[in-house]
Amino acid sequence: MIGYTMVGTKDLKRAMRFYDPLMALMGQERCYCDEQVASWGRKDDDRTPRFFTGYPFNGEAATFGNGIMTAFLIETADVINRLFRIALENGGSSEGAPGFRPQYGEGFYAAYARDPDGNKLAFVCYDARKPFAP
Repeated sequence: MIGYTMVGTKDLKRAMRFYDPLMALMGQERCYCDEQVASWGRKDDDRTPRFFTGYPFNGEAATFGNGIMTAFLIETADVINRLFRIALENGGSSEGAPGFRPQYGEGFYAAYARDPDGNKLAFVCYDARKPFAP
């Protein structure tokens, strides 16, 4: 159903420095880049949803709203932990540390961050396994 998601930025080079390591860990490659926009996804499959960041087309300031979020489906809690750490190390801020969110279902594990422009991101796994406790 989703063709692509786009979030605005006021500094494309900074946004690419933020997103490149996250997308690499998620197995996504940079598909396109020019002076206005960059995208990640799969170069070999243009039907796979892509993620874009760029300057707004109308030339006005990039804005974000409360309640708007892009959620990336991730295979394991370990990868979510790594993505969250990378986001913070590259200028992002925390909106919720990695952990189980039982209110959303058994096995729902997530971390929430904002990119340097304030866009909210979620890294989620629907069937994470709790660590073994002796």
